[in-house]
Amino acid sequence: MEDRIMQIGVKLMPDARQRQREEGDTFPGRTYAEVVLEPAYEQAKKELLGPMIAVSKAHLIMLEEQGLVAEEDAAVIAQALQNLDLKKLENGHYTGEFEDLFFEVEHELEHLGGETTGHLHLARSRNDMGIAIYRIVLRAKLLTLIASGLELQERLIDFAEEHAETLMIGYTHTQQAQPTTVGHYIAAVSDSLTRDVRRLRAAYANCNRSSLGAAALTTTGFAISRERTAELLGFDETIANAYDAVSGTDYVLEIASSVSIAAVNLGRFVQELLLWGTQEFAAIRVAAPYVQISSIMPQKRNPVSVEHLRSLLSSCVGDANTVLSMVHNTPFGDIVDTEDDLQPYAWRSLRTLDSAYRLLARIIETLEVDREVLRQRAEMSYATVTELADTLVRKEGLGFRTAHAIVAEFVHTAVSAGLSVKELTVAGLDEAAKSITGRPISLTSEDLRQALDPEHFVGIRSVPGGPSPGELRRALAVQTSTRKQAEEWAERTRDFIDSKLKILDQMLTERHCRPYHPLGNVADLSAKGGRNGV
Repeated sequence: MEDRIMQIGVKLMPDARQRQREEGDTFPGRTYAEVVLEPAYEQAKKELLGPMIAVSKAHLIMLEEQGLVAEEDAAVIAQALQNLDLKKLENGHYTGEFEDLFFEVEHELEHLGGETTGHLHLARSRNDMGIAIYRIVLRAKLLTLIASGLELQERLIDFAEEHAETLMIGYTHTQQAQPTTVGHYIAAVSDSLTRDVRRLRAAYANCNRSSLGAAALTTTGFAISRERTAELLGFDETIANAYDAVSGTDYVLEIASSVSIAAVNLGRFVQELLLWGTQEFAAIRVAAPYVQISSIMPQKRNPVSVEHLRSLLSSCVGDANTVLSMVHNTPFGDIVDTEDDLQPYAWRSLRTLDSAYRLLARIIETLEVDREVLRQRAEMSYATVTELADTLVRKEGLGFRTAHAIVAEFVHTAVSAGLSVKELTVAGLDEAAKSITGRPISLTSEDLRQALDPEHFVGIRSVPGGPSPGELRRALAVQTSTRKQAEEWAERTRDFIDSKLKILDQMLTERHCRPYHPLGNVADLSAKGGRNGV
């Protein structure tokens, strides 16, 4: 038996050696590079390069200010950072010569500035640097998403104001419930979006915190200023605990959770739009640029844009939930699970929701509503009878439960007899009242007509949050004010971040960059794309 095993082993060994030769004798193995490193490199070129350079600029400025790097060395490093050929890096391909983009950039800096550029890595680690870069990327994407969400909300508010008096039936449990207006319904969607934006802003606040200075996980023995690098990069504060700075992932989990909630909220509305657009419901008509014809059925107007919205939002939720799943049951520490493999799912979920917001804004601003169909449906519905019970309470002094029982009996008898709401009479209501209380009621035919009028139903519901046109317009004014404040915050925050990153270049130029460099004039390099900002 042992001889047989040895024979098998001898036969397998050449194959194993062949596989090893194919994989290579040094890091990285061919398959590892193909599956992990090359995709990460491509993502890093697109998303991480600019923030990576910005972090290095801020770190250099801080090191010099703290006296940890001599002025002449800082000048060399600054020149190297300013003269990096970003276009070359952006257009490059993964070769395996460097493990990843970080080491390639380090190599390019050394090529430009020699061994002196090695001082740039003083008192920092790829751990704290990487987390800071991810946070810079995510905060920018959050600001873009919030801006698109606020634009969508502006369209929703405009639409709600336009339809403040457009009657419709509201539904509970998918059944006709009570009259309301299209404006009231859309204002509810807008209110939901207000909360989504609020959650995204909260996620931004927890994201925009600096990990720099944590180094690997215990900070450093050098007298650095964590606060200064945070300030230079536009972070609101530092992450207090260094271990938490490189280990905590709740900043991206909170983003994913907020995005997932926002996508689910919007998906429920999108599903309603698809229902309303059916011929059977006949409430809305999607504009021509957003519908598709059939290859065989000439009459078709397929609202494919809305269908795509539904699928996009589902994929958004999927990507966001992938972020949560990838962190689940991982150890609390620096680990690759939360880095290059995870971050693209967060980026994609943000990008997808941003696309959905922008597309829905265009659909809403061109959407047509069949006001007359909705009005007739409300007028022919029994959805108004809650107000009839309320009227009995007001005019007859009955308790609501008694009034409810009378109206329930009244409606049951009428429906059983095949009567429409327009055929209801005071006599029938008297019979129902006598069966419940033993006595008739004193409502007139006019009282009954008014109680069953959907416009009256809506008009008297002027309690805060109600559908009456006056109350709705007041609520929409509040929404507009809240939206405007959020928009101003987003614009102010974006301008602040942009200005901080531009100042990094100005500071390096004013302190260290000379008009002449061995590789060529700085102005020439700028024209060729060699100088860079973020």
